[in-house]
Amino acid sequence: MSYSEIYKKLHIWRLSHITEQTYLLMLSVIVGMLSGIAAVILKTIVHFVGQYVMAFGNRYCAPGGGNILIFVSPFVGILLTILFVRYIIKGSIGHGIPNVLLAISRQRGQLPSRNMYTSMLASTLTVAFGGSVGLEAPIASTGSAIGSNVGRFFRVSHRGVKLLLGCGAAGAIAGIFQAPLAGVLFTVEVLMFDMTMTTAVPLLIAALSASTVAYFLMGADVQFAFHVTQDFTLQQIPYLIVLGIFCALSSVYFLRCTDAVESWFAHRKNWISKCIAGGLALGLMIFLFPPLYGEGYWALTALLNGSNSDPLFAGSIFNTFRNNAWIALAILAVLILLKPIATASTIGSGGVGGTFGPSLVVGDLTGFFIASLCNQLGFPPLSTANFALVGMAGVMTGVMHAPFMGVFLIAEITGGYALMIPLLITAAVTYICVQPFEKHSIYARKLAAKGDLMTHNKDASAWHLMDLQKLIETNFETVQEDGTLRDIVEAIKRSKRNLFPVLDANGKFLGLIVMDDIRKIIFETELYDKVTVKELMMTFPDKDIVHSSEALSDVVQKFQLSNRYNLIVVDDDNNYLGFLSRANTFSAYRRFISQSSEE
Repeated sequence: MSYSEIYKKLHIWRLSHITEQTYLLMLSVIVGMLSGIAAVILKTIVHFVGQYVMAFGNRYCAPGGGNILIFVSPFVGILLTILFVRYIIKGSIGHGIPNVLLAISRQRGQLPSRNMYTSMLASTLTVAFGGSVGLEAPIASTGSAIGSNVGRFFRVSHRGVKLLLGCGAAGAIAGIFQAPLAGVLFTVEVLMFDMTMTTAVPLLIAALSASTVAYFLMGADVQFAFHVTQDFTLQQIPYLIVLGIFCALSSVYFLRCTDAVESWFAHRKNWISKCIAGGLALGLMIFLFPPLYGEGYWALTALLNGSNSDPLFAGSIFNTFRNNAWIALAILAVLILLKPIATASTIGSGGVGGTFGPSLVVGDLTGFFIASLCNQLGFPPLSTANFALVGMAGVMTGVMHAPFMGVFLIAEITGGYALMIPLLITAAVTYICVQPFEKHSIYARKLAAKGDLMTHNKDASAWHLMDLQKLIETNFETVQEDGTLRDIVEAIKRSKRNLFPVLDANGKFLGLIVMDDIRKIIFETELYDKVTVKELMMTFPDKDIVHSSEALSDVVQKFQLSNRYNLIVVDDDNNYLGFLSRANTFSAYRRFISQSSEE
């Protein structure tokens, strides 16, 4: 028995013995585990390669501080990434989370199988050599591709494929941070999945599976783990509001700066010049300010667990100013301004990575800056570590428009909910302040500009995914333009409808005859051969004619602007195909929404 025969028999057995919902629960465990393993592999490889590059570079430190090799390292990483994509992958590997959103919106959740490994390999080359981007988006994209391809391999429905795609994304984020709730909320807030019992349970199972795998392989240590030692007090509320406002400013700056820099690179067509410009600019920024190297989590972790700003000066040419508090504040401000530029330069010049990690770093720096500034000005002492953590949630909220994910990610990382009130206050203030300036998250803004953001518009998504061809009604009797009233009467005898399209000899639509308009003469037999079809035909305005290539969302607009209950459907050559009924179209829409949301 061949492999295909075994596969077919197993599929038939599954259809007979296992319900779709139970099957999805089983597959969510597999997807979660695979996503967790992928997350661990990626983080481990990048860690060891990055450590080796840094250790090798430390041999070439300048006498006054500053790692000379670090100036060239990012360029090497970006160049290797470009060569990998151009000559090994030989095609685009997509754009991380926006690519996943597009798949959900317009491709029924289907992602190419190569996406299960291309983002991982490319981002490893970029980040390990110093590219100032994050690994979260590439691994979330990888997890999504794993879920999509597992769903298609096991032949689940289109709805099931999209659900498993979400499970993969949730598992990837949960695996990186060992934060299952954050993984689920990432899928709900960023990928805009409907939270029903049908989706919530598989997402949670996948996230828990990924977290368990990551815990088993890597232990309890998570990214920038921190134990809160200073409790929240009511006197901190005004400072948290101020922090929320500054996080909003940082978020808007982050969004607009990355967009401007990436647009600048996009207008440069020569990939070699882009690689050189981006790589050397990034190398110069990292040479001057080493915390911009790679993800930047090493500096972030040191700030959280240290009592001063020493990590800002490690390996820097400004090391001699390490004891000057105002210089430290200035460097913090410069890092907040430069991190988005470094991130966009990495991506725009050909590197592969995401903005998830950089937004956390900018949030950490913003929170640390506000607390340090207040302490330096003589206000009541504030915990720089606590404010750094809360700032991370704030900027994540502003950049990703995902307040609950930011709040629960930090809560899970700190191992408790001691900071819950500060997190909620800052996230709320940030979100309220960002909304008037930025309607969409960093992942969604470009798709929204192109009209491809269906995940955030459920009606548009439903109309797009429905098949217009299946809604066309063809049980109408047609008449020829050179016919007479006798031909119309014969058509009436055969038809159960009261509309009769008029066609020419080539089948092209010319007009319409409505039975109510000819009711008074159909019994006057003496007119059967005297009155022609052309005399009785009513022309149909172009605004009420639907072309088969049109999107259903455009058809809905035509129904709304027209008083007609039926619209003619033709192909692009004006050949008659049938009718679209207002009642049947909207009934099909309601059925689609019901099936998509069933619990």
